[in-house]
Amino acid sequence: MTADLGLLLVGMLGIGFLAQWLAWRIRLPAILFLLLAGLVMGPVIGALQPDRLLGPLLFPIVSLAVSLILFEGSLTLRFNELREIGRVVRGLVTYGAVIAVFLLAIAAKYFAGLSWQVALLFGALTCVTGPTVIAPMLRTVRPNARIANTLRWEGIMIDPLGALFAVLVFEAIASHQEGRTIGVFLAVLASGTVVGLLAAWLLAFFLRRQMIPEYLQNYGALVTVLLAFSLSNAVTHESGLLTVTVMGIVLGNMRDVHIDDILDFKENLTTLLVSSLFILLAARLTWPLPGGVLGSGVAIFIAAQLVVRPVTVAIATAGSTLSWRERALIGWVAPRGIVAAAASAVFALRLDELGLPGAKQLVPLVFLLIIGTVLLQSATARPLARWLKVAEPDPTGVLIYGADAPARQIARALVDAGFRVIVADEQWQGIRLARMEGLNTFYGHPATTYAERHLDLSGIGRLLAMSANRERNALACVYYRQEFGRGRVYRLLNEATHQEHERTQLGGHLLAPALFEPGMTHERFEERLAEGWAIKSTRLTTTFDWPHFIEQYGSNTVLLFGVEEKGALRIASVKRELEPRPGWLVTALVPPQQLRP
Repeated sequence: MTADLGLLLVGMLGIGFLAQWLAWRIRLPAILFLLLAGLVMGPVIGALQPDRLLGPLLFPIVSLAVSLILFEGSLTLRFNELREIGRVVRGLVTYGAVIAVFLLAIAAKYFAGLSWQVALLFGALTCVTGPTVIAPMLRTVRPNARIANTLRWEGIMIDPLGALFAVLVFEAIASHQEGRTIGVFLAVLASGTVVGLLAAWLLAFFLRRQMIPEYLQNYGALVTVLLAFSLSNAVTHESGLLTVTVMGIVLGNMRDVHIDDILDFKENLTTLLVSSLFILLAARLTWPLPGGVLGSGVAIFIAAQLVVRPVTVAIATAGSTLSWRERALIGWVAPRGIVAAAASAVFALRLDELGLPGAKQLVPLVFLLIIGTVLLQSATARPLARWLKVAEPDPTGVLIYGADAPARQIARALVDAGFRVIVADEQWQGIRLARMEGLNTFYGHPATTYAERHLDLSGIGRLLAMSANRERNALACVYYRQEFGRGRVYRLLNEATHQEHERTQLGGHLLAPALFEPGMTHERFEERLAEGWAIKSTRLTTTFDWPHFIEQYGSNTVLLFGVEEKGALRIASVKRELEPRPGWLVTALVPPQQLRP
């Protein structure tokens, strides 16, 4: 039995990984494949029965997992970003979200026959989208920058705010159902808030004074979150989820507290928890669904898609500079995500224990809405964007990883040639210089979960990995080869080809072709700039063609890229030797006067 249990748990983890991988490959939200995997393993073939598998441990495991997911989501909320996101997004995540909650509650009340209490909880859970479902969809839809920024920031900001709102609604329902007074409900709010503040302050105190060694910081943060959740529940029943939400918001907005490594760890842990949790939760569903649930779920989905979202967007964007076409696409795209699915499960389990009518319908209704919105919008959003004429054309911009002198010089030349360029790097000194030179920058590695949430890739379709770190270049190439396509990712060698061959014999050609010319490395490029070589751009004509350019500037001139008459960018690489023609704008690295032959 123990061996069978272990095999089943490992198999569930493996299926979760495959679902995440498949979502990455075809650029759809992973939540869709996780839920479908759980449905197949549970109600369809009966291989996974969570209640029988985990028994009394099911509720504690689900509760602890949801507490970590809510903490990770709230950790990304920055109050200063609320002031910067613009009036439209503020409207969508504040009064727009409240309107959505009540409209969704009305739909749940009259289509599914839920009590007002459960209907309001359903509305609070399903008003959120979230970056984990929005980001993959935006990469496929590729709307214009204004739409992409609005949807992206809405997903980032409403995720923790929606979680907080859902927790408050749940606390109110639980207090009322157990016959507790308003004073007890306020005590729950006070206890959750105070314990969350104390836990955040205590963790920040130790981190600021470096009293926890770096290799134990992630472990310490994990223990603190789980301990705060459990202690808060012990002090005041059902206050734990509010505690971890408050703790994440406070810790994420403290100054002089380095939480980047903790956030990365929590994001990776959340991926594991989400993969396992959603399979477990979907496997608990019964199939066929109880009478009327499927029909009412479809009716709620139609109402959410065709009424709730368009009305919410129309009110939140009234008087804005967005065109009706842009507002129409924003009103169509609102896939539900992780917070809705994860929180609905733990709330449903608890409300079912309290004997609240309709609690058993909460999870299947939420899951039906998630599956419906993800499937419909993934299939229709791109054609709709094209029909509305708000889709970006084929992306021509360039993401440059690296912010030292060679990368900045290439970035400036591309900007001068009319292309959108983003310079990304974890080294602040290079990013600071790039900003001083007027370049668009991103501070951080572009192949992280943080970048997936905050890096605006609207109009970007190529990667030039040009940092001084070979391993980080390789990571960026592997990540963006799937994003942009194999033929749109390049790297500047960090070692000469004969030096690199033994170390990367297998992986080198799989990552990306080497930039510019054989033998060109980061060090050699930097040395030439220090020797006085300069980047020169010239429009070729029939009387001054590429051979004349070489004759004027020297045979050791290095062609970097060319722009065709119609505006297409052609980047020189060892795999693709360019033949510039009259009408092209060519950019090359040319030697100083004294080095010309």
